[in-house]
Amino acid sequence: MSNNIQLHKNDLPDDLNLGNIIAVDGEFMGLNVRRDPLCLIQISSGNSDAHIVQFDRKDYQAPNLVKILSDQNVTKIFHYGRADMAYIKYYLKTETLNILDTKIASKLARSYSDNHSLKTLIKEFVNIDISKQFQSSDFGGKLSPAQLKYCANDVIYLHQIHNELKKILERENRIELYKECLKFLKTRVNLDLALFKDDIWSH
Repeated sequence: MSNNIQLHKNDLPDDLNLGNIIAVDGEFMGLNVRRDPLCLIQISSGNSDAHIVQFDRKDYQAPNLVKILSDQNVTKIFHYGRADMAYIKYYLKTETLNILDTKIASKLARSYSDNHSLKTLIKEFVNIDISKQFQSSDFGGKLSPAQLKYCANDVIYLHQIHNELKKILERENRIELYKECLKFLKTRVNLDLALFKDDIWSH
């Protein structure tokens, strides 16, 4: 499969139409939101495309991207959206609305497995074995073709994976539980940003 990968500086183009269901992922300089900057956001419409936004980290002005992320009428599919949404809120100063999440869906649907990584889901549902070699690499500077391909792989399969997971959730009567979990995701992100990392429901 040939993928259409486009790199954009600072923001998405004004005339870009991605439809009303998009896959979204982010790349950071680490996992501490206050220390490690947001470097990239990649988006796919589900048509083997990836639009990768590389930010000007001096001001993070990306009005076209922010408009899409905050649009209640555009569905966003994440894999572990908890981290991406925290970085988006902290650096782009916007809420991400109308969320689906393949990691949450996988944990509820695939109770037959204890591995819910994106690599595992792509292998199971798309039958492609992707490389995660560049998962821990420097996304803060000039991006190599291999890094761009890695970023694209993080979004181009999410539509298909979510569709397959949804079938299992519906079959196993867990779809309402999934929807309730998604409602809590915004609160979980706010807890993370308030530095409550532990499970507040634990004894």
